[in-house]
Order: sequence, then structure tokens, then C-alpha cells
Amino acid sequence: MDKLSRFLFDSANVRGEIVQLKDSWQAMLSNHAYPKVIRDYLGETVAASVLLSATLKFEGSLTIQANGDGGALTLLVVECSNDFGVRGVAKYSEPIPEEDDLKTLLENGTLVITIEQAKTKERYQGIVALEGNSIAEFLQGYLIRSEQLETRIFLAADEQAVGGLLLQQLPGQQEDDSWERITHLGSTIKAEELLGLEAKKILHLLYHEEDIRLFDAQSVHFQCSCSRVKVTKMLRSISHQEAADIIQEQGNISVACEFCGKSYQFDEIDIAEIYSTHIQPSDSSIRH
Repeated sequence: MDKLSRFLFDSANVRGEIVQLKDSWQAMLSNHAYPKVIRDYLGETVAASVLLSATLKFEGSLTIQANGDGGALTLLVVECSNDFGVRGVAKYSEPIPEEDDLKTLLENGTLVITIEQAKTKERYQGIVALEGNSIAEFLQGYLIRSEQLETRIFLAADEQAVGGLLLQQLPGQQEDDSWERITHLGSTIKAEELLGLEAKKILHLLYHEEDIRLFDAQSVHFQCSCSRVKVTKMLRSISHQEAADIIQEQGNISVACEFCGKSYQFDEIDIAEIYSTHIQPSDSSIRH
């Protein structure tokens, strides 16, 4: 089961989370053949999005989006809902440079976190400074500035799975060196351990001398929010004549979701209905 596990240290003012994904990660990779470095950075961002979404106190979603400007990584976007439905995709140009560190791939790029409430549609956006040279370091700095809470994130990804560990110092007076001790021990985690060991075993490996409360795991799943209605609205952004020209040239309009690969087909009758001012499309309409 893909899952997120939360835990608390009884003797320290520190909380933590561990996320491990296999099935949902494979669903994201099923329609793409990413170069290893692009795949791994996407996987790390997927893990990070779940860790950060666990902090949402309302129904909504959190999106991490990287936009490159001149580097090989042109777009990386991952979205995770408060109930841990996650999806992600990356776009890139070849060749991938030999110096494939993240700052080189994201040359002159930006990293933006968007939080949106489902009910009110209220959105908050924060631009993440590219301080450091990893997804974890970028996000640590963002969390420290936005929440004023010391945070450490450790991420790992390969072709089979993704994993992440988050440690955060809770508000309140810290009277000893427990934060330094806990984060130092956390930094010793190896990628293969983060990807292959269960949360309980990871905590025993790192903190067998600490008193820790491990809470019941929460399920994480792949979830794509694409729909025929959304594609229909997108098609309305082009003119009826442009759509008709495509139909005449190709026989139909085919639109594939970049996240899940699902294909939506529209023929001449569909297009006529879409551009009719008297028809409001639904998931069951514009289909025959």
C-alpha cells in the first residue's frame, strides 16, 4: 500500500512524516519514458508534495511547479490533494547536459508552491528561492520562511518507488540539543532504506533509543482530475473555425491528458455541440 505515516517524539518537540509510494508512482511513469535524472527529480517532488500536503488543514490541493528558462527541464508539476490523491508530470528538452544537477537543469528557473481551497477557490502562491541544489533544500528554505519552523526533508526516487522523510520542530521552547540530534540521525538515512524499509523499521533504525509515537498510516493514491468537461472547456479557447479546420484535416480532434494518458476524442458532431450556445456540456454529453 502506498502510504504516509506520521510520528511524534515523546521526549522532544519534534514531529515527522514518512511517505513511500510504489503503485501511484508506477501509474505516473506508465505513459512516459523519462531520462533517469528527470524521472528521479520528478519522483522526489512527488514524495515532497505528499509530505507537504499532510500539513493542509482544509479540503484542497497543494501544487509544486518548477518552470525552467533555458535549461533542459522546462516544466515539472506535481499536485496532491488533502486526501493524498497525487499526480505529476515533467517536460524536458534534449540533450540532457552532463552537468545534470538541478540548478543546471532549471537554468534561470522558478519553483512555485500553490495552495488552493476546494470550497472557496481561494489560492495562495509562494515563490521558492532556489537555495541549495535539490528539491529538498529548496523546500526546506521555503518552509522555514513561510512557517517559521525548522524543517528537514530527505527524499529518494528510482524507477520502482519514491520515498521521503520530513522532520519539523514544533513551536515552543527547545531547551536541549534534541533537534540537532534528531536531524543529524535523520541525515544518515540511505536512499535504499527510505525506499525499501517500512516506516516502523526506518524509525527503529534511526531512533531506536528515542520514545516515538507512530500513528496509523494513511493511504496515498494516484488521482488525475482530467475530464471530458475540462477538455471541452479547453477546446472553447480556440475558435470554431480552427476546430473545424482540424476536423477537416484529421477527421477528429484527439486530446491526451499529460498526467494519466487518457485520450479524449471529438468528431464533427461533438464540435458542433461544443460551440452551440444552447448546450451546456457534461461528462455524459458530447459523446455518441
